[in-house]
Amino acid sequence: MKTQTDLGEGRIPFLVLKLAGPAMIAQFVNVLYSIIDRMYIGHIPGDGALALAGAGVCGPIVTLLSSFGTLIGLGGSILLSIRLGEKNIPKAKQILANSFFMLCIFSAVLTVLFLIIKDRLLWWFGASTATFPYADTYLTIYTFGTFFALMALGLNYFISCQGFPVYGMATVLIGAAANIILDPVFIFLFHMGVAGAAVATVISQMLSCAFALRFLFGDRPPVRISFGGYDRKLMGRILFLGVSPFLILATDSVIQIVMNTSLQTFGGPSQGDKLITCATIVQSYMQLITSPMLGISGGTQALISYNYGACQTGRVKSAERWILLLMLLFTTLMFFVSRLLPQFFVVFFTTEPDYMKFSVWGIRVFTMMIIPLSFQYVLVDGLTAMERPKTALALSLFRKTLFTALVVILPVIFSAKTAFFAEPLSDGTAALISTTVFLLVADRHLKKREQQVVP
Repeated sequence: MKTQTDLGEGRIPFLVLKLAGPAMIAQFVNVLYSIIDRMYIGHIPGDGALALAGAGVCGPIVTLLSSFGTLIGLGGSILLSIRLGEKNIPKAKQILANSFFMLCIFSAVLTVLFLIIKDRLLWWFGASTATFPYADTYLTIYTFGTFFALMALGLNYFISCQGFPVYGMATVLIGAAANIILDPVFIFLFHMGVAGAAVATVISQMLSCAFALRFLFGDRPPVRISFGGYDRKLMGRILFLGVSPFLILATDSVIQIVMNTSLQTFGGPSQGDKLITCATIVQSYMQLITSPMLGISGGTQALISYNYGACQTGRVKSAERWILLLMLLFTTLMFFVSRLLPQFFVVFFTTEPDYMKFSVWGIRVFTMMIIPLSFQYVLVDGLTAMERPKTALALSLFRKTLFTALVVILPVIFSAKTAFFAEPLSDGTAALISTTVFLLVADRHLKKREQQVVP
């Protein structure tokens, strides 16, 4: 594997590609955890469709659990990158020590809490009498692996932000490869069904976690995991910087609750489970687009934060431009793929003609505004990397609030399936608002940074 990347030197386009490439691959592969589970679950003989709907209900809850890893990992890594840009290594080590401590505490508390409230959560997230047993089985097993999931996700940010994007990618690839191999073994060979999918995922996350821990306790990174130096004020600062991406992910869970509930309510007993099954397929496809998008914008945040910490604002602006260009190229490609080839994705989940037809339609609707969505991802994550989490959070919550409102309003006025149009309508509107706000505040914020003296 390659050596450490110096984020303060070198050509910006090269650095963007060097960071974004592994991050895109890592995010793409990471989302395969849930998608591969759903593909195999959808083909369980006899009850595949109901089992898939049950796994779909668990999806937002799993996202909610994972978002706590992002809360600490991304918040801490942004702060650590800024301190590295300032050449303040002792403070950077303290940040990692406090972040690791919080990941341990959060993992323990969340495991107990989610095991206690999981039944209530499943009903809130749209489970029906038919799908509840499948959802309950999957979520119970997955929750026992919360420690490994949060550690693997949270610590990976601290690998990539120190200039080791290939090692960060490897952390994810190890788990994904294991998941691909173990899924059919536990689901079909051992006849464990939905339970097998969950067991395979937990084992895969254990392997990713072990790799991340081994790397960050080793000799290669300049900032390694240590103990002591715990500071409540510093922990609060880490959480403050991480709260924007955390709430962005957490509200993904909320809007999926609303989506599933809306489809179940307005679809009725005859159509509700079918609509949720198709929505699960459509959302799985969207994750194949939005996860690499997150890899581009999130994976390059270290480049922005490092140069922001070093007061090299010209490099920050250049990085934003090149990141946006890369994002636009990717989303344009995926826009045309979504118009021409969605049926080849859907067939991995179901071969029932009615389900396939509606899922293909849903994919084309959901992806209508993915090109403008590039501006939302790049500019919001850029603001977070420049220590503007409140602005970033407001812009993200605007998009999520609009989506939630439309998911409720559109089926009331028209029909249940029109809830799918909430995605492109909120994406396009939010992109316009985010671009306007960024142009108004970013330059002024960077000029203020130029006037500061690096300690």
